[in-house]
Amino acid sequence: MNVKYCRKSAISILAGLLIFVAPGVGAAASLAGSKGEVRFWPELPKNPKDPCTKAYNAYVAASGHSAYATTPYMRVTSLYMICGSRVNAPSQKAAEDAALKSCQAGRSKWKVTTGGACEIAASK
Repeated sequence: MNVKYCRKSAISILAGLLIFVAPGVGAAASLAGSKGEVRFWPELPKNPKDPCTKAYNAYVAASGHSAYATTPYMRVTSLYMICGSRVNAPSQKAAEDAALKSCQAGRSKWKVTTGGACEIAASK
């Protein structure tokens, strides 16, 4: 008789644990479609073929740790916007570092005047 009650209580305890653990497992599986931690909303060109728009869309679609960096765009002082991204990095910090390096490489390559330095716009 004791074994019967122990078995029932063990099953109910395991079922209760499964209820609390299962949502966390599914949420940690993929970051695809998530905008992550948005620090500021990047000003994206309206053209879907623009490299910065493509980079941002790839960032949002990425399933792993990713980051999107850009120069701030101010209509009066900025003629150009430079961006960089890193998708599916080993960690969020690594993605942010790589995205900043990509953006800074673009600034040094094109040598244009922008509204400021490269900043992380969003990361996940």
